[in-house]
Amino acid sequence: MLQNDNHQRERHGALASPTPPTGAAEDWTVPQRWDELTAEDHWVWDTLFARQQTLLHGRAVEAFGQGLDVLHLSRPGVPNFDELNDKLHRRTGWTVVAVPGLVPDDVFFRHLSERRFPAGNFIRAADQLDYLEEPDVFHDVFGHVPLLAQPDVADFMQALGHLGLEAVELGALHRLARLYWYTVEFGLARENGAFKIYGAGILSSFGESHYSLESAKPHRLNFDLRRVLRTGYRTDSFQLSYFVIDRFEDVLKLVLRNDLSALYEELDRSPDLSPCSIEEADLLAA
Repeated sequence: MLQNDNHQRERHGALASPTPPTGAAEDWTVPQRWDELTAEDHWVWDTLFARQQTLLHGRAVEAFGQGLDVLHLSRPGVPNFDELNDKLHRRTGWTVVAVPGLVPDDVFFRHLSERRFPAGNFIRAADQLDYLEEPDVFHDVFGHVPLLAQPDVADFMQALGHLGLEAVELGALHRLARLYWYTVEFGLARENGAFKIYGAGILSSFGESHYSLESAKPHRLNFDLRRVLRTGYRTDSFQLSYFVIDRFEDVLKLVLRNDLSALYEELDRSPDLSPCSIEEADLLAA
């Protein structure tokens, strides 16, 4: 996940990359050191996994469950990245790399552009099962990696990596961050006549898995690229709005059909929108 919080992105765009922390390589990767994980670490993973797998039955897009099966993520304990990468790379050419925590924006997007997904090299404590501010290995691997076994999603994520690096150069990271947020992290899709979850921030969250589909509080809005790029978001609460796409596999086509650099320039002449605002065209998905 990106290093900058929402307020930093909205005001300043990307921050310059600091020096990697002690023990990390120039690209911020670190050894996973799977053999140093404790019995409690594995218990936390198993507890979170069992709870989310049960909860997401019928709520997540079908491809998510298929990814869990293909990658054998239901095996007990925190996944060993060497074993996971053997399956994932043969499937879509992606690998998971361990990082010490949140990484700078340019580092994050460069990894994506080279089909590497950075995953936090730690797991939450047993008393933090329901909430953790910084994404850990459960969020990163359980939430993101199953869909990386799908070729369309794998290609979309690599495209986002290239677009992210371009947005950093153009000073438009806040726009691209919104696209990432409302798709990769908190996206909903129509499937078999119902709204289903594909965003990792929802898939890995016990509370938001319920809230995103069943609560009357958030808006569920028609996905429109311009609308998404204009809409801010909250990082400190459940989402006020979700954007719904007809098929989650179609996100890549929507992005590639548009010249984002031209869109950034066009939208700089339009006011940003609050995540709680509603326009007439939004309600097509409601």
